[in-house]
Amino acid sequence: MAFALSTLRLTSPVFEDGGAIPARHTGEGDDISPALVWQGAPEGTRGFALICHDPDAPLVQNGTYGFVHWVLYNIPASVTSLEEATRVGTRGKNDFGKLGYGGPMPPEGHGAHRYYFWLLALDKPTDDLPEGLKIHDLLVKVEPHLLGMNRLVGIYQRG
Repeated sequence: MAFALSTLRLTSPVFEDGGAIPARHTGEGDDISPALVWQGAPEGTRGFALICHDPDAPLVQNGTYGFVHWVLYNIPASVTSLEEATRVGTRGKNDFGKLGYGGPMPPEGHGAHRYYFWLLALDKPTDDLPEGLKIHDLLVKVEPHLLGMNRLVGIYQRG
């Protein structure tokens, strides 16, 4: 399946789709991942992966665009939500060069940025993947197993 939106629905109890991400979940705040909830996983889902990406980042890096804030995989199919500052799943490497979540913090004076939280439903678990994969490496591994995906978009402007 190509990367296309599905009936999977991703929400957060702390911000609406298209709404402001609370400062607590940014690099200017506590820098912890927000709580997320999902439903409507496609039949046959055996695991999930999650990516948070800022397409409004000003620089092209390493042959890609935007800035990756979170790569998380090996989320079991039985999981339908993540608490804030979750410890569920296997942490990938973000564009800060660190494992796990790195909250929004656009350059000063750069205006509001959009942060796309992408949830991918997979037809196989990803527990064979090592910690520390970057977005490209993860997508190469999971694309053949993609059953469906959807996104939640949050906005943040540095104070």
